[in-house]
Amino acid sequence: QVRLVESGGGLVPAGGSLRLSCAASGLALSTNSAGWFRQAGGKDPEFIGAIRWFDCRTNVAESVKDRFSISRDKDKNRIYLPMNSVTPDDAAIYYCAVRPQAPFDHRWAVRRNEYPYWGPGTQVTVSS
Repeated sequence: QVRLVESGGGLVPAGGSLRLSCAASGLALSTNSAGWFRQAGGKDPEFIGAIRWFDCRTNVAESVKDRFSISRDKDKNRIYLPMNSVTPDDAAIYYCAVRPQAPFDHRWAVRRNEYPYWGPGTQVTVSS
């Protein structure tokens, strides 16, 4: 059974930093890619970025690429989203998602419906 669990959310002051973590179990991440999405109240889910497990290449959305990054720990089967210089606009529920991706497939998936596996999310609140 595939299970994704996000952690690391909470209250952070504007201008502060936070690192979200996603623990994955029940699947071989070596044949997958992992993505981060966020959803603020009343808005559509927003793609934040993704990482290909097999070559560690990342694709981070233009809106946050100067402040956010994505990394993974192969041994721990974890995906990370370090967030720096957060603003009130970054407040949202952050979700980790995983999709199968073969090494010859170099396409980046940015739509929510392209990811079959999701975690329950972790709330990030930013105080101004």
